[in-house]
Amino acid sequence: MFSAGIDIGSVTVKAVLLEGEDLKAYFVMASGGDYSLAAEMALSAALSQAGLKREDLSLVAATGHDAAGEQDWQRVSEITAQGLALHHLFPEARMVIDIGGQATRVARMDEQGHVTDFAISEKCAAGSGRFLQIMSRVLEVPLSEMGPLSLWAKNPVRFSTGCAVFAESEAVSRITEGHAREDILAGVHLAIAVKVHSLLQRIRPEGACGLTGGGALDVGLVRRIEETCGFQALVPPEPRITAAWGAALAAIRRGTREKDSETVFK
Repeated sequence: MFSAGIDIGSVTVKAVLLEGEDLKAYFVMASGGDYSLAAEMALSAALSQAGLKREDLSLVAATGHDAAGEQDWQRVSEITAQGLALHHLFPEARMVIDIGGQATRVARMDEQGHVTDFAISEKCAAGSGRFLQIMSRVLEVPLSEMGPLSLWAKNPVRFSTGCAVFAESEAVSRITEGHAREDILAGVHLAIAVKVHSLLQRIRPEGACGLTGGGALDVGLVRRIEETCGFQALVPPEPRITAAWGAALAAIRRGTREKDSETVFK
């Protein structure tokens, strides 16, 4: 039996296909200006990769922005989706840090992957993937190269502000002063890591922690979070698709519970 999950993010849309509860195929693409259209295109691309048709799907679930728009898809909250997917991949995980394009979310989970507490970053971009995008432009370093380059830092720059706008100006000043780009990048990663650490304290962190979202692709950021928070993060092979995966898992299990209830009351 096949099912689909879609995560409509501010930067990218992710579609996954599951066979049972395991990954069959996935597709990631830019969100663009039309979230509903991007979601449809991502789903169609994932189906094409797997050699499946829409009628082969038993259900489609969505999370994120506009969570499916006008489509008759099941809706799932992002926090719920992240918890279930991370638990499926790493049963030992009791926390998740999701670094998305516009916000960072942290959550604490029980032994079944159900979220028991969570916190979300404030509206400022300084604690999210948007901060990395801004610095990529300012420093003229592609996003894919920021992480590896920052690992060469010898004297990470300390940013005196927690605001992305002022940090952008501060980064320009550091370039003018002659600081190496790797040191500035390491400072950017450290600033985000401090924000993450602060969020974690709000949910009383305990146990193993997973790291998801586009930010988890940045090895330099992962390193700084681990050093700042004092643990080794569990990072999925493709950390951008966990919310989509979890949305499908939530819908599958919801359907199973409903069937079980029908059986009991027959």
